[in-house]
Amino acid sequence: MKLVIVSGLSGSGKTVALHTLEDEDYYCVDNLPLGLIPDFVENILNRNLQLYENIAVGIDARSDSHDLRQFNDIIKLLREKDIELEVIYLQAELTTLIKRFSDTRRKHPLTTKGLPLSEAIEVERNLLNAVSSEADLFIDTTYTNVHQLRDLIKAQVIKNKDTKLTLLFQSFGFKNGAPTDSDFVFDVRCLPNPHWEPKLRPLTGLDEDVIEFLQSQSDVQEMMDHIDGFLQHWIPKFKEQNRSYLTVSIGCTGGQHRSVFIAQQLYDNFRNSTDNVTIRHREMQ
Repeated sequence: MKLVIVSGLSGSGKTVALHTLEDEDYYCVDNLPLGLIPDFVENILNRNLQLYENIAVGIDARSDSHDLRQFNDIIKLLREKDIELEVIYLQAELTTLIKRFSDTRRKHPLTTKGLPLSEAIEVERNLLNAVSSEADLFIDTTYTNVHQLRDLIKAQVIKNKDTKLTLLFQSFGFKNGAPTDSDFVFDVRCLPNPHWEPKLRPLTGLDEDVIEFLQSQSDVQEMMDHIDGFLQHWIPKFKEQNRSYLTVSIGCTGGQHRSVFIAQQLYDNFRNSTDNVTIRHREMQ
């Protein structure tokens, strides 16, 4: 049996993640008190007829604060059972969360205690520190819409059933903020920029003219070789430690040319040697 615990900040997309898993035949329970999860799992495992192969449980800061502080012990107990366990933690920047609550006019669960919204979000973040520290997968949804989040969940969780490591290559633009959910971030802003070539400016790193321009630059090839060599050496080390997820982000100024080209090249290099490799161009979506 596989158990996925979905947690994170209110407004970061936990409900979307659970609905996506439910659509993929996961048995989902939202807002289950954290202290009840071990008994819940035991009940499922002791049934004569196993109806559910995959289960997802959503937990948030409304769980008892004592249980949240004991999350590490609860996870240790769960890992001793005959199940496959993964913890997913979703987060987003403060300004994004405030805007989402403003747009939807929904109340934050902790504002019922009289806290202003910004303070409630920070209190929630602190309450969930023990959960985030145990997470196998972080997803920052600051720049991610509902459809993109669904695709990320499908690519990194659901397709991960038969493989030990899911590898995501992601391009982004520093002008929109660096992603906070990456294991490795490579800055390629020092490379020649196609933006300054008028005919290349409206194109992207996926267009042939931009590809030819960047491939003709020795610095670009040297950067590619160094990043590729680093990852080729160290990714197997992560596999040996039974790592489930690895996110490699490549950033340039706007996330349109250089980072897109290099992320795509790395994706092409690794997809034949790694079982589950995905690509995401953040600023192009």
